[in-house]
Amino acid sequence: MALKPTIYKVELQLSDTDRHCYETCNLTLAQHPSETLQRMMVRLLVYGINYHQDLSFTRGLSSTDEPELWQVGLDGQVEHWIELGQASPDRIRKAVSRAPKISLYAYGREVDVWWEKQGQALSDLPKVTVFRFEDSDVDQLESFVSRSMQLSLTISDGELYLSDNVNHLSLKAVELQVDK
Repeated sequence: MALKPTIYKVELQLSDTDRHCYETCNLTLAQHPSETLQRMMVRLLVYGINYHQDLSFTRGLSSTDEPELWQVGLDGQVEHWIELGQASPDRIRKAVSRAPKISLYAYGREVDVWWEKQGQALSDLPKVTVFRFEDSDVDQLESFVSRSMQLSLTISDGELYLSDNVNHLSLKAVELQVDK
């Protein structure tokens, strides 16, 4: 018998002063049985960073041919393909043929090693922007998790401020570039 996902309800108050975007998002997050709480929370942060009315979560870990999130236009075309983790250049190359904009948000203890090995190949791909979250920040995301979350995400000058009734965290998604 297959394990079922764990369901989380999230009310996300989004205040993105960089894009003049102010929304209340009522979301249902399904945590895949093999997904960590940190990864699920990174997905939520990335949703807030890239918020658009047409942005949605996909089947994610349950699908090899879909990203974690995507923005699909009314014509059914993928407008923004968003991946998480330390994706291979081959996986991102497939996205390049399917969307005009690709974002990859890397996190984890091995990001520096991964970037050293894959950074040049990823940087050579058109339309791709790679960001990273600091591991120490991602480690703190688990403290925000409850089955019913009320979170506030403020984005100002590229800085992210996440809070709930108890916890507060300031973090950044820093763009990675290859040293020339």
